[in-house]
Amino acid sequence: MSGATSINREDKKLISVRYFLKMKGKGRSPLQVNVKDSFTGLTGGFLTIVTLIYLTNMTSTEWLMAPFGASCVLVFGVWNAPLSQPRNVIGGHFVSTFIGLLIYHLFGNEPWAIAFAVGLAIAMMMLTKTTHPPAGADPLVVMLGTYSWNYLISPVLIGSIIIVIFALLINNMRSNRNYPTFWI
Repeated sequence: MSGATSINREDKKLISVRYFLKMKGKGRSPLQVNVKDSFTGLTGGFLTIVTLIYLTNMTSTEWLMAPFGASCVLVFGVWNAPLSQPRNVIGGHFVSTFIGLLIYHLFGNEPWAIAFAVGLAIAMMMLTKTTHPPAGADPLVVMLGTYSWNYLISPVLIGSIIIVIFALLINNMRSNRNYPTFWI
């Protein structure tokens, strides 16, 4: 019996070591500095966010939310990544906000409900192929801000469409960029 116990302990140690070795990483960051890309990010982020701010100030409608800043990082910084495409920007924000509003209106903004909404939003974005990392914050925004269903249309849907329009216009000004890489 003691032989089997020592093997199990040794196996557990080996599994533990392998598990933590995965966290070591390999090599260096593959990211490269590109001044033109940085300028495109500056221009795109600035024009998109300033437009959403001006629209908010000129109307009685909210056009801006914090996760849109992170969406700008993706559509202008890594414009050709799958999670930066229009389907993901618009769909991800819409699905995630819908989940946040649904859970909020069913269960309130209890800590467990907020956590559940974030997890469910991630799962639903993955199942609908609309994963967009900034949208993972949307349930937090709507539940902590105690927003109504109108928030789904403005700022979420209209704002994300505006981000995509700016991404289309600005990214395609560059001869070496074709945005989007896919719609559906």
